[in-house]
Amino acid sequence: MNLNEVWTKALSELELEIPKAGFAAWFRQAAIESFNDGVLTISVPSLFAKEWFEKHYHSFIITALSSDLANLNHINYIIKKNPYSIIPPAQEEPLANLFVNQKDGLNQKYTFETFIVGSFNELAHAAAVAVTESPGAVYNPLFIYGGVGLRKTHLLQAIGNEIKAKKKEKNVLYTTSERFISEFVSLIQQRQPLASFKEKYRGVDTILIDDIQFIAGKAKCQEELFHTFNTLHERNKQIVFTSDQQPHTIPDLEERLRSRFAAGLIADISDPEPEARLAIIAQKAKEKNIVIIPPVLEYIASTFQRNIRELEGVVTAVIAHSRMRQNPLSFDEAKYVIDQCKSRTKKSVTAAEILKTVAHIYEIDEQDLAGKTRKKEIVEPRQVAMYLLRNDFNAPFSYIGNKLGGRDHTTVIYACEKIANLLKTSKQLGDMVKKIRAHLEGTP
Repeated sequence: MNLNEVWTKALSELELEIPKAGFAAWFRQAAIESFNDGVLTISVPSLFAKEWFEKHYHSFIITALSSDLANLNHINYIIKKNPYSIIPPAQEEPLANLFVNQKDGLNQKYTFETFIVGSFNELAHAAAVAVTESPGAVYNPLFIYGGVGLRKTHLLQAIGNEIKAKKKEKNVLYTTSERFISEFVSLIQQRQPLASFKEKYRGVDTILIDDIQFIAGKAKCQEELFHTFNTLHERNKQIVFTSDQQPHTIPDLEERLRSRFAAGLIADISDPEPEARLAIIAQKAKEKNIVIIPPVLEYIASTFQRNIRELEGVVTAVIAHSRMRQNPLSFDEAKYVIDQCKSRTKKSVTAAEILKTVAHIYEIDEQDLAGKTRKKEIVEPRQVAMYLLRNDFNAPFSYIGNKLGGRDHTTVIYACEKIANLLKTSKQLGDMVKKIRAHLEGTP
């Protein structure tokens, strides 16, 4: 095995251990230069990169290389611009696809053309298309519900983008219930007039509100949404909501809102069928200009059957390894990558189970996790719960905040970062987190 092959193999292992963003940022331009007398020389593009590798990734690299370089005893990092990196640069996404319009909240990359349709979502898709043809005239309101990772946001954004394209004079606004709540509460707390807020949300032709279930239990916000809904509906303005559940199952929701949510069309998005999963995988590969052989496509589709976001994450991993090989992966190579992803996929665990487990391990009252107390013995387990929900189960920040007493997403972000940093130095905390994970996995 030559040095390039050794490095390619090491990269495939490192990618599984290092967060995706860190791997892409630091390893794309790194390469093996030489290996003599037990000393390995790796080139990196800058002094900053050199220091970062020495401080953060050195032990990972040694572990990944030790099986193929048995007499490895030292790694030397040198600074060198390397135009021939093992990993070809990823095709850069057009800037327009990364741009979110600050005025209307829309990202133009979300279109109907890139939305895979199957029996699992065809009603929701058909209804979405219909409202773009006659906004306010049919299916008003439109209420779309389904589990996490089923592309509800994509569909909601596609509605907005299509209406903007067809009816340029129409004023469209996409927002989340979290943003609606945050803006409203902020104005109330600051004792500011609500005129501008009301104009923003009631002066549009189409309003698209994502994750409306988070308005549950917030009486004042529900009242404001009720009046906003009535104003828009009376003017025949299009209203579209998404949620992770049907209106009648959303807890702590005022009956008058519940009845209005259900007054139009309720369309669900369920788990994708095999044909749809294959189409999703094929489209992802096409977008990245990577060939994935049919047996691999079928294996991915049969292994990951529910969450589309999770499915696309696996495809991304396969694509990354294909780029490293500079050739389509064989079935055995791809299966190894897929199985590694599968091994890291946690069993279906609810937020309630996570909170219950954290409280049990820390020997505290579960209700305190969502409470207001700032006692140290409560704050740490609360932050650990936030960290696990985000890191292990990829829950949205707004969802985590809602489950932990209606906390702001910035609080959740801070907690996740704090625990991640503490885990680097605190064995005691690391042991607690391991214990919680083992309990959740059924192997305490």
